[in-house]
Amino acid sequence: MTVVSEMLKTHPKGIGDLDEAALKNCILACLECVYSCTACADACLSEETVAELRDCIQTNLDCADVCDATAKVLSRHPGATSTELLMSLLQACRAMCHACAVECEKHGDMHLHCEVCAKTCRRCVEACDELLAAL
Repeated sequence: MTVVSEMLKTHPKGIGDLDEAALKNCILACLECVYSCTACADACLSEETVAELRDCIQTNLDCADVCDATAKVLSRHPGATSTELLMSLLQACRAMCHACAVECEKHGDMHLHCEVCAKTCRRCVEACDELLAAL
């Protein structure tokens, strides 16, 4: 059992009608995206062609922040946030991850860290879609 699963199961108010698997997967995907985007931005800063990677670095950092906020809100009791607001947050996270994936894919042929980051962002898009469908 992951820590995310354990925490969801131990909350005194439970998670209500939300799909536990979809919620857990989205939280984990967001957290992986935070790590991947932060690491990719750092790796981009270490590349010889750093000037060509400015947009990628900015997008990585923005995506990491959006995913971090999303994971934090999703980790709180779902009843504390309206479904409408959760949907807006997930749509924003989905859009940011899509934009980051597109930007990283531009550099994936030359920089493996960008390829890995793009894949992680695509997985986060899928996890957001899954949770949105469950709301």
